[in-house]
Amino acid sequence: MKNPTFVGLYTMIRKDTIRIFRIWSQTLLPPIITTTLYFAIFGGFIGSQVSAIEGFSYMQFIMPGLVMMTIITSAYINTVSTFYFAKWIHTLDELLVSPMPSWAVVTGFVMGGVVRGFLTGFLVILTSLFFTELTLYSVGMVFAAGFLTALLFSLAGLVNGFFAKSFDAINIIPTFVLTPLTYLGGVFYSIDLLPEPWRTLSLFNPVLYMVDAFRYGILGITDVGVGLSFSVLSGLTVIFFLITLFMFIRGTGFKN
Repeated sequence: MKNPTFVGLYTMIRKDTIRIFRIWSQTLLPPIITTTLYFAIFGGFIGSQVSAIEGFSYMQFIMPGLVMMTIITSAYINTVSTFYFAKWIHTLDELLVSPMPSWAVVTGFVMGGVVRGFLTGFLVILTSLFFTELTLYSVGMVFAAGFLTALLFSLAGLVNGFFAKSFDAINIIPTFVLTPLTYLGGVFYSIDLLPEPWRTLSLFNPVLYMVDAFRYGILGITDVGVGLSFSVLSGLTVIFFLITLFMFIRGTGFKN
């Protein structure tokens, strides 16, 4: 007999995956267009004036950061919008009265963001092939960094979904928090090029460690150390999962 918890979890993930493909022009196409512009402007026009960084062209150097920026945004937006929509049309109520445990419901919402993050990240990597040569230093590191980052920001998106009271509210964090963090997270530059105190201040940006871990998997180079990067990633993921689970059990933002 099939475990009903895992059947419910599979159903949630399958439903969200089908939705992602059904509205592909909203979920999968925009990251490709945005990344193409980044490659053309930063990589083509500006990058041609920038010298090689640790033996790699500027286009090769920024590619891992652009992929991670896409994964972060896609995973976050998918989870926050899906959860808020479930609150708005009251399909969340059906999950709350179902026999599914809280951890399974949280995982179901979060894995939808992970799927979308991986899909958009893969499409951006394919897009990069038109602009630069792809290298893979460690496939395992690439997968681990991408998965943990997508998982972390899916969890963060769920926290935003708990508190969001309108469709406008789900865009506040991505606009005023995620965008600055990603632009200042070493996507377009190595922090070794920064003077003090800006280099030290950059170490407090969590996105730096995600970009650094993924760049290590692609190019084999690192600014802060791959061990530290994965430690920060893993630690933040565990913390956010516990926070999310606690808030869901309490019914934060959706139970009176």
